[in-house]
Amino acid sequence: MLRSHRDCQLLATPPVCQQFARDAFRALLVEVNLTPKPGLVDRYNNGAHRDMNIGHFYRSARAIDLWLPQFIRQGMADAVLPVDRQLSRLRPFGMACEKQMFHATGGVNTHKGSVFSLGLLCSAIGRLQQQQREINAHSLCHEVAQMCSGLVDRELRHNNAGQTAGQRLFSEFGLSGARGEAESGFQRVLNGALPLYCQRMADGAGEQVALMDSLLWLMAHNDDTNVASRGGIKGLRWLQHYAQQLLTLGGSGGAQGIARLRQFDAACIARNLSPGGSADLLIVTWLLAQLPPSGA
Repeated sequence: MLRSHRDCQLLATPPVCQQFARDAFRALLVEVNLTPKPGLVDRYNNGAHRDMNIGHFYRSARAIDLWLPQFIRQGMADAVLPVDRQLSRLRPFGMACEKQMFHATGGVNTHKGSVFSLGLLCSAIGRLQQQQREINAHSLCHEVAQMCSGLVDRELRHNNAGQTAGQRLFSEFGLSGARGEAESGFQRVLNGALPLYCQRMADGAGEQVALMDSLLWLMAHNDDTNVASRGGIKGLRWLQHYAQQLLTLGGSGGAQGIARLRQFDAACIARNLSPGGSADLLIVTWLLAQLPPSGA
């Protein structure tokens, strides 16, 4: 049986990396299929978006999937280099992956943030595996933080021409977006969304409730540049407050929880707000939850 180039690349990586690449692809699908998500594309509607639907996300995920083993293999190949050189080595792959994503979606930006975060995490696991270091959520995120050290200063605080939405939002509001999340080693995920997800799962709430409550937590605490670009700081604070209210009322569980989510969805759509940055962090949350706990 003929194997695809992607399959051949995957088989050339250690089993733990093979599984991580598969889980990274699954994480993209887990997020988009989670329903109902306030303001976001899901199985019910297109959220606050007029230019994309769930089909765009499926095609985008398949395009990104082809690149995940390459990010891992690059991390393995570069494991002998200082960690602060890894990011520049990844950029050509990230740009090529983005190009393939845009080609698959007809120019629609579905997963640009996830190309960045998953590319970093896949490269990090390749480095850790090659260096025979422990692999868990904390070691992986620490490696990403080391790879991205100084990124916000270099690309947002200094040399900021304001040409991208992220640069403009940093200049205006101090929001560091995906760069800040990566440089922190995804601390909002590690210290908030991931423990909540694991607790909900341990309590028997089920994956959908665990994911949705984790998304609400991220929406309440993440300074989402996607939201700020659409609704300004006022829109961002409104969304954060609303998400926190739903968590205070008990989260997404049960018929009442689902009804409140649908009301939140309708309100986000009416305000043209879409928490895409929080959705990207939910993808990271689910992916890291698949790793063994520290010391296992």
